[in-house]
Amino acid sequence: MTDLVSAPNTGAQDVVAEGAAPTVPLTGALPPSDGSAHVEWAPNEPAPKKRRLGLWIGIGAGALLLAAAGASTILIAPGTTVAGIPVGGMTVGMAADAISSHLADTEIVLTGSGADATVNGASLGVEADAKALADQAFSAHPMWNLGSWAGEPIKADITLDPTAADRSLRAAVPAAFKDGSDAVVAFDAKTGKYTVTAAVDGSGIDLDALSKAFVAAVADGKTSTDFEAASIPVAADITTDEANAAAEKLNKMLGTIGFYVGKERTVPVAPAVAATWLTVTPVDGDLVIDADAGAIQKTVATLPKSVDRAAVNATTVVDSNGKVLRSLTKGQTGRALGDTAGIAAAFAAQLGQGNSAYALTVNETPFETTPLYRHAVVDLSQQHAYFYENGKLVRDWAVSTGRPGHETETGSFRIRAHVAKQDMGSASAGYLTPDVPWVTYFNGDQAFHGTYWHNNFGHVMSHGCVNMPISAAKWVYEWAPDGFQVTVQP
Repeated sequence: MTDLVSAPNTGAQDVVAEGAAPTVPLTGALPPSDGSAHVEWAPNEPAPKKRRLGLWIGIGAGALLLAAAGASTILIAPGTTVAGIPVGGMTVGMAADAISSHLADTEIVLTGSGADATVNGASLGVEADAKALADQAFSAHPMWNLGSWAGEPIKADITLDPTAADRSLRAAVPAAFKDGSDAVVAFDAKTGKYTVTAAVDGSGIDLDALSKAFVAAVADGKTSTDFEAASIPVAADITTDEANAAAEKLNKMLGTIGFYVGKERTVPVAPAVAATWLTVTPVDGDLVIDADAGAIQKTVATLPKSVDRAAVNATTVVDSNGKVLRSLTKGQTGRALGDTAGIAAAFAAQLGQGNSAYALTVNETPFETTPLYRHAVVDLSQQHAYFYENGKLVRDWAVSTGRPGHETETGSFRIRAHVAKQDMGSASAGYLTPDVPWVTYFNGDQAFHGTYWHNNFGHVMSHGCVNMPISAAKWVYEWAPDGFQVTVQP
């Protein structure tokens, strides 16, 4: 058996077998007293750990630096204000909330005669685009940009809701308000025109001045400011001038209102009827003209009867060259109204724009023209006058032309004038015949005319004119227009 000798237990023990080489150091218990070899293993005491405080301190500072760097990318720079409201160090969302809250909570203390009340931005309907302003603040002054710290203030467009402000102020200071009345435009059946009832101004608190005071208080960093609630004149929403302008426009429309074919007002609309179509309504301080398509439809239903017509052919008197000397029958184009669906609605929309002339679409049928070539022949040898139309003899009479020394001139002439009655001759001419009827001049002072002083027709009798029975002379006077061709042949 190998004897183990143990050194005293001083921690690590050297154990050596007798006669043997030394072994590696072991940690164990003392050998048993009987000398037998016995070894127990026991853990070594752990060596003290090195403290790394500097490392942990370094990690903490780095995290803080990273957090700060991250925050600088989402926060607004210190010293930034929006309309006097501090938003530095805030996110965009926080800044928007701060702006909205500040505006809503800012108070106006109403002072002056009879005023003892306080209103705030919320009750006045103060409005501003807080989100857009916060975005603008961050865009112009981000925290990461040190050069933007305490930069130029962001200006804001702050407004009051007139309706909310008026309601709030009336409740707070009722004595400062007196209601006026708008001008009114109405149709007067007696005159057939639109007339105006003038506006009456009221009184109230100056909202523009109040708005400026509110904005100034916010800009100065105040949460409350005084405002003298003095009563001032307040114009009606619809002034007399605005109503007069609307009435003038409507009355002008009444003068032209109707349904047109071309430039012709084929179906005029009476002012009283038009007034049942039209309404004048105040909308947001303006007078708006509207028209009722249903009322218009009643007139639209009658349009075919008023518009449709057959063509009428024209008849004219012409000379040998085809020149028109007289229109006997005026030609008229035939027409038929097309589909009337949608006319009422379209006219209603048009009237709302101030246009009172509605153009109708019609199918037209052209008329034809019949020319009548008329002329006369006076035959001196036969003492007879012949009147032709398109080559056919229409009428003829025995006549009396100029006697010797006063011959009726031969040649081709044209009628130049018509005189219903006149005296003929003179003292120097040696004769004077009063009240000669139905005188139709064709050659200087020679003319067809009625004769009451003789009945010897078929024989020369005159001083150069063509004497005719009175009834015949009247027929020529009416049948032969100026420019009518007359041939006097031997």
